[in-house]
Amino acid sequence: MADIFGVVADSTRREILRILLERYNQSGAAGGELSVSDIVVQLGLSQPTVSKHLKVLREAGLVGVREAGQHRYYHLDYAPWRRSRTG
Repeated sequence: MADIFGVVADSTRREILRILLERYNQSGAAGGELSVSDIVVQLGLSQPTVSKHLKVLREAGLVGVREAGQHRYYHLDYAPWRRSRTG
């Protein structure tokens, strides 16, 4: 697993996390998922660029993904933050 602090040092990845956190806060227990295309629109970046950053976040365990056909829906995963505070 990558060092989560190194992962979040990138401003684009922090912005993705912020977008997912806002979605989570809006939806509460509903899951707070966003599709890759929704994230692309909010960031104004290309889909390949956003997907690259989402892959880094996913490999670090900071976000989770649910696949539905050809679509990917991302959500925050709080487990790595809890580990970094306790260890």
